[in-house]
Amino acid sequence: MNVITIKKKTVFILLTISIVIFTISKLTISLGMQHYYNVDFSTGLVTASELNVRSGPGTNYKIVTTVKKNEYIRVFAGVGEWYIVQVEGDYVGTVSKKYVKPIYPNSSNSGNNNSGSSSSGSQTTTSSMDSNEKEVFDLINTQRTNYGLTALEVDEEVQRVAKIKAQDMVDNNYFSHQSPIYGSPFAMLNSFEVSYQTAGENIAGNSTNSGAVTAWMNSSGHKANILNSSFNYTGIGVVSSSKYGKIYVQLFIGK
Repeated sequence: MNVITIKKKTVFILLTISIVIFTISKLTISLGMQHYYNVDFSTGLVTASELNVRSGPGTNYKIVTTVKKNEYIRVFAGVGEWYIVQVEGDYVGTVSKKYVKPIYPNSSNSGNNNSGSSSSGSQTTTSSMDSNEKEVFDLINTQRTNYGLTALEVDEEVQRVAKIKAQDMVDNNYFSHQSPIYGSPFAMLNSFEVSYQTAGENIAGNSTNSGAVTAWMNSSGHKANILNSSFNYTGIGVVSSSKYGKIYVQLFIGK
C-alpha cells in the first residue's frame, strides 16, 4: 500500500513538472517581442480611405482610432510591416505601412513655378524659414500637388509678415485673424507694403506641424485656402506657445 502511494505521488510530481515546463515554454513564445527599426522620415501621408490605428502591430490588436485619406501622421519607428505613429488627438498606436506614404523634406517640388514675378522680395528658396516652417511648407505643397495644383513659392516679405503675426499672437495672448496691433491680415499686408491681387490667412494652435496641417485640411475654409489655385505665394510663421504648443500662421497671396 505504501509502495503504490509513493508511485502515485511520483507520477503526480512528474506530471506537475511537465505542465510547468510546457506553460513556461508557451509563455516564452507568446511574450516574444518584435524588434523595432528606425525610419528615415518622420511624417507620413495616409493613402487609404480610412486607416485603423491599433494598439499593437497586428490586426489582432484592438482599434484605438481611425485616420482618413490625405491626413498626416507622425511616424516614430517601424515594427515588421507596421509603423508606430502619433495621430490627431495625440493617439499613439500602429498602422499598416502599406497605407502610409513617407513624406521627405524637399519632396514637394516647390519652387518650380518662377516665371519672373514682379515682386522683388519673392523667390523660390526657403532660406528664411526655420525647420518647423519648412516642414509645414512642404506638407502644404504636398497637399496641393496631390490635388493637381501648382506648388506655392515663398515670398520673403510675406514670410516676414507671417512670422511677425505668429509672434504677435503669442505676445498678446490672442487667437484670431484680427490682431489688436495690426488689424486684419489684409491691413497687415498693406501696412508692410506687400502687393497682391488676392490674399488669405490660416491660423492654428497645435503641438505638431503635421497636426496643424491635418486640422486645416479637415476644415473646409482652411482647406479652401490651401487648395486655392489663385494663390501662388506664401509665408509661414511658427512660434512656440505655452498654451497650444505652437502657433501657426500661413499667409497666402496671389499676384
